[in-house]
Amino acid sequence: MLHHVKLIHATKSRKLLGKKIVLAIPGSIAAVECVKLARELIRHGAEVHAVMSENATKIIHPYAMEFATGNPVVTEITGFIEHVELAGDHENKADLVLVCPATANTIGKIACGIDDTPVTTVVTTAFAHTPIMIAPAMHSSMYEHPIVVENIEKLKKLGVGFVGPRFEEGKAKVAMTDEIVYRVIKKLHPKSLEGKRVLVTAGATREYIDPIRYITNASSGKMGVAMAEEADFRGAEVTLIRTKESAPSFVDNQIEVETVEEMLRTIEDELRARKYDIVILAAAVSDFRVKEKANVKIKSGKELTLHLEPTPKIINRVKKLQPDVFLVGFKAETGLREEELIEAARQQIERAESNLVIANTLSAFGSDENEVLLVTKDDVKKLPRMSKKELAEKIWDEIERMIP
Repeated sequence: MLHHVKLIHATKSRKLLGKKIVLAIPGSIAAVECVKLARELIRHGAEVHAVMSENATKIIHPYAMEFATGNPVVTEITGFIEHVELAGDHENKADLVLVCPATANTIGKIACGIDDTPVTTVVTTAFAHTPIMIAPAMHSSMYEHPIVVENIEKLKKLGVGFVGPRFEEGKAKVAMTDEIVYRVIKKLHPKSLEGKRVLVTAGATREYIDPIRYITNASSGKMGVAMAEEADFRGAEVTLIRTKESAPSFVDNQIEVETVEEMLRTIEDELRARKYDIVILAAAVSDFRVKEKANVKIKSGKELTLHLEPTPKIINRVKKLQPDVFLVGFKAETGLREEELIEAARQQIERAESNLVIANTLSAFGSDENEVLLVTKDDVKKLPRMSKKELAEKIWDEIERMIP
């Protein structure tokens, strides 16, 4: 690995540390995105090797991929049998072959076992023993062609993963780099939560004053999303209930809500419909709502008095519906000393039968970082300030230690 690549290696996370990824690049104009993609994979700890078809080299120069990866680029199969070196069944083989951006032509060749370019030869070599992911990019009419659809379905049945395209301007554009990286991490991450069903809430609820004005809070939803995505990486079946305009997420099963009432109803519906193993209530739920919401916009320019009433306490309902679920609550306060914050968390444990409470001051709202206390009935652990994604890892490590 070249020096300039070492400078960015694992700077965003260690999720792909020790993982060797072959980035197989066919001849699509979207190949111009591959420099950025390779660099992002490296920032999460991966070692990346680029393999390019001849047509790909007409769109992006191999030097660019050599710079991006810090490794020699394969543009032809020679006596060094590069396809076997990278993807053969041996101890130094790749952990993943990522075909991106995949043309209709390349998908068709892979589906039919044709290997007439370095890209298709590497995929054929990897097929029986190495995970393969494909990120398509083509005109939408090509993507919808019945034979292309049939080829994609055939490959899915054979265990090939697909990162679906974005449909814009009449094109099935290659997925965003962040989503491809997310799917790669999810594919390669240890599955310590496999078989577990997890429900997570995230974001700030809204309580409407009139049809356009509402009471809310400064929560971004980043902590809840980080908790949901970490569970997703670890193999859990995740349902994310997130509020409107909260932080986006790549978790597959998402339900959007606005008000406390909607969130409560959705959680109750979920808990009645299926058995959950773990419920994590990370959303910043409004404590008050307007007693009488106006049906039309309230005129401006005059003093306004609002009568507020308390909203239902969602956390108090969870154990009533599923007594055996592992319940994680979040407790955010201002102006409390540490021992007072711990006491407030323990009161929630007593009231809602939470198994674990994540307690913090409100300084973290909207931020990418947080500093928290992990409070149980008998124990307290203080975690230093770190990114919310790192924090989600630490919290899940603690949950896994506590659950059977």
